[in-house]
Amino acid sequence: MNTAASKWREDLASWAIPKAILDGAETKPWIHPPAVFQIPNEIPDSPSLARIREAISGGGSILDVGCGGGIASFGCTPPATHVIGVDQQQEMLDLYSENAKKFNVTSETFLGDWPEVSSQVPMADVVTAFHVVYNVGDIKPFIEALNQHAKKRVVLEFPTSHPMTAMALGWKHFWNLERPTKPTAQDLMNVISELGITANIEYFSGPILLDKVVSEFEKPLRIRLCLPESRDEEVKAFFIQNPLPTTRDLAVIWWDK
Repeated sequence: MNTAASKWREDLASWAIPKAILDGAETKPWIHPPAVFQIPNEIPDSPSLARIREAISGGGSILDVGCGGGIASFGCTPPATHVIGVDQQQEMLDLYSENAKKFNVTSETFLGDWPEVSSQVPMADVVTAFHVVYNVGDIKPFIEALNQHAKKRVVLEFPTSHPMTAMALGWKHFWNLERPTKPTAQDLMNVISELGITANIEYFSGPILLDKVVSEFEKPLRIRLCLPESRDEEVKAFFIQNPLPTTRDLAVIWWDK
């Protein structure tokens, strides 16, 4: 049966890097340097953070799935009085705990993939997953576990199209490889509706907080493109001439319990 969830899984699978390219890569391209996920000194406000704050205006807890440094949590502290981080990298959780101390808020962390570790994780007033869904092929149990852990609201933020869309020119230039255009935010809305959840969606434009000067990021960009170290300068030159965008189209999906 062709469902919204199966379509989401198939569309995400179309982003797989061809085996011949992947096998030849010096370093596998799935890199998430923890330092890149440190939150900025001033967290810019957004519709996503506003949706979280309005659900805990008098104080409450946030469960942040795929938390990274915790921008979803600490962009809402206060009014949040307790935060819970889940991530598959211990380095991210260490960063999250350090940030909780800076914001003078109590915290818990859980290492592992969601929803596999969900049975160990307590419920919270608001459950968030910022910039995570495009990494989740089996989206139905992921969303269901988020929903089951929320006392008041679930808030999801993510780009309207796959985050690697910005790298499409690089893949075309270096590998003559066309990148897909699906799935999109509307496809996720279709999945959520299929689960019997009535959700809201809002579109907005936001800064790419991880944008840095090319000299700091040429290596991760080169690795993401499965290119050898010998081509560092070539990759740097390409992205100077074809800079990555500094803003992107985002969506926030939220629903109340």
